[in-house]
Amino acid sequence: MYDQQKAHYIVVTGIIIKDGKFLITKRATTEKAFPNQWTVPGGKLEISDYINRQKDTDSHWYNILENLLKREVLEEVNLKIKNIKYLTSLVYIRSDNIPTLIISLYADYDSGDVKLCNALTDYAWITLEQSKNYDLIEGIYEELEMLDRVLKGEGDGIWKKKN
Repeated sequence: MYDQQKAHYIVVTGIIIKDGKFLITKRATTEKAFPNQWTVPGGKLEISDYINRQKDTDSHWYNILENLLKREVLEEVNLKIKNIKYLTSLVYIRSDNIPTLIISLYADYDSGDVKLCNALTDYAWITLEQSKNYDLIEGIYEELEMLDRVLKGEGDGIWKKKN
């Protein structure tokens, strides 16, 4: 039986790293959530992301989040990625009151040239310092900061609010 108290959207986002810089994208003004703000690529998990695929065991599909991120990055910015790793997670309550679990991953650029989908209007490859010049969705700067620490071997993997 469907239990609305346990139902969530599941979203994966990915910070793409290329030559020591991070890819950020600007959401279109027509987007329902966070229009015209800068973020990182990602999207919702759909049943079609696994149901038509052969199971990896008798009962399970594996690498669902990794495959979802690869699909979303390819659809949104036309890039292929590799070396996908976990960064953090968060929950956000949408304007329609649907809780959304967001799993933030990071990955290395593999190949391709950026070509934006219709939901995005601009992109930039930026350093952590440069990210301060963009109207980022709340929390994205802290995720970039956390990843910067992780990449320098200084991170503990715990999200910290910017002072």
